Amino acid sequence: MKLDRVLWGQKVILIPYGRQHVDKYHRWMLDPVLQRLTGSEPLTLEEEYEMQITWNTDSDKCTFIILDRAVFARTSDEVEAMIGDINLFSQTNDRSGEERLFELAECSVMIAEESSRKKGFGREAMFLMLRFAIDELASKSFVARIKTDNVGSQEMFLKMGFKKVSVSQVFQEITFNADVRDVLEKIENYNLLYDASTYDEFRLMSKQ
Repeated sequence: MKLDRVLWGQKVILIPYGRQHVDKYHRWMLDPVLQRLTGSEPLTLEEEYEMQITWNTDSDKCTFIILDRAVFARTSDEVEAMIGDINLFSQTNDRSGEERLFELAECSVMIAEESSRKKGFGREAMFLMLRFAIDELASKSFVARIKTDNVGSQEMFLKMGFKKVSVSQVFQEITFNADVRDVLEKIENYNLLYDASTYDEFRLMSKQ
């Protein structure tokens, strides 16, 4: 999905995945642990650039790069401030209209920088993404699939209003789901700081 949206939270900023981010993202994904946790296959750098293009052209996918807001405020450098990514995948069976494409959406988040884990970045990033999905993509329910040994991620989604619905021994993953009511209640309790701008506005602000 082609995005011209930047989502601002208190700890993180979500920005569209651009070519300038691919090299660092590729280095992250050389880590076998991240490959396993995300269910990803290793790609060459050239393949990673091709994949970045598909993220911007496929209408049933939505991705943002996660920035550490404090690092970006200090450096104005997107690549240096990158700590992970966050994604939505359409799971809606009825593809008759674009406006219904993300009614059911699978969500995933990765904090790739080890020094940025266990600091609440992933939870805030996911709340921003879910709020965006509800407000701008008309999402009504969400699903997340998490590896059985990724206890930290499981606990995070449970705290965000998701419920465990099934376990796959074959894929070694647990499926969680949540509806809009559950998510909005958790967002309200979290007191989420949520603001949005265009990417051009974001770049102008970063140069001030």
